[in-house]
Amino acid sequence: MTEKVFVISAAMIPFAKYRTSSYVGLAVPPLIDALRSAGVDKSDVDAVYVGHSYGGMMTGQRICKEIGLGDVPTVNVDNACSSGATAIHEASTAIAQGLVDIAVVIGVEKLTQFGGGALPLSPEDREVKQGIIMPAVYAMRATRYLYETEATAEDLALVSVKARKHGALNPFAQFRKEVTVEEVLASRAVADPLTLLMCCPTGDGAAVVVLASERARKRLGTSGGMRIAASVLHSGHVEEGFRDMTRPDISSRSAQDAYELAGIEPKDLDMIELHDAFSIAELVYYEAFGLAERGHAADLIRDGKTTFGGDVVVNPSGGLLSKGHPVGASGVAQVAEAFWQLNGQAGGRQIDDARWAMTHVTGGGTAGLDHGACTIHIFEAA
Repeated sequence: MTEKVFVISAAMIPFAKYRTSSYVGLAVPPLIDALRSAGVDKSDVDAVYVGHSYGGMMTGQRICKEIGLGDVPTVNVDNACSSGATAIHEASTAIAQGLVDIAVVIGVEKLTQFGGGALPLSPEDREVKQGIIMPAVYAMRATRYLYETEATAEDLALVSVKARKHGALNPFAQFRKEVTVEEVLASRAVADPLTLLMCCPTGDGAAVVVLASERARKRLGTSGGMRIAASVLHSGHVEEGFRDMTRPDISSRSAQDAYELAGIEPKDLDMIELHDAFSIAELVYYEAFGLAERGHAADLIRDGKTTFGGDVVVNPSGGLLSKGHPVGASGVAQVAEAFWQLNGQAGGRQIDDARWAMTHVTGGGTAGLDHGACTIHIFEAA
């Protein structure tokens, strides 16, 4: 059985540093907003899926009980940065299989609990034992990419400039001040060649989407929204020894599978929300998604092809570089942005006549894998 699946509402809080809040305190306001916006009563909800990585046991149940939402299955999902998107994949799969009609997906994370610095990784990982952290992984990726292509540090800075320009239009973004190439390059060094403004900020946040079958959508009398045309989740391919960090195989394979499921090509996309945790990631993913030939990703950012008025708007929300990256919430927030764009609700950052959107988020740095997980969704305006 394969039912059509729709996103019928979305809500989130501005990503920021909420040092005195809890996971429950972060997630309850957008949960109430999303249900109200969808016209869905608590008694209509068949299942709840909650993406988080550091929330502890029964995070979902602790959130739902605050509004009296119980009895239904509540599934907590940890897939590192891909947790929220994986929760959406699981919810959409359950609806597509006819197991449930209406599912709520919550993405939530509170990174200020760690007091700053790089994300804590598994102490059991052999590369972590040697001192690897995520900024170092992306710095090595950037160094190799700049060595092998004609891209420059200025191109890395241009990615951050674009992200901040978009984020300045987004009331949910953590950073809303535009920056220049000179300011990005002059900001504090984090891991050469990456500077502070080429790295996403830590922070806290929560986002919620409501998914429904076509049958439930008709019952609710809902119009608009967006259809999930493809939902793809892959785990990393095990490859010991040398691995080319400039060619993200898991993202490339996931994108190709998503295009095939949706029946579209890269040129059909009007917007993409991609995992730009560090500025080099955006250039590498242009190539992985088929937007640019190998070694020519920088041409897109230089020529303005991936901003408003270009071929496809990448990270109209400001992306992780501007919006922030509370890991369990990021994938759901990307889908919220797609929902608003495809329904003409994105305000000053609205993309004209947007019909097709793609979201992409990877999860986890693990020895022997490109990434631990990759989730890609493609949406069509309903």
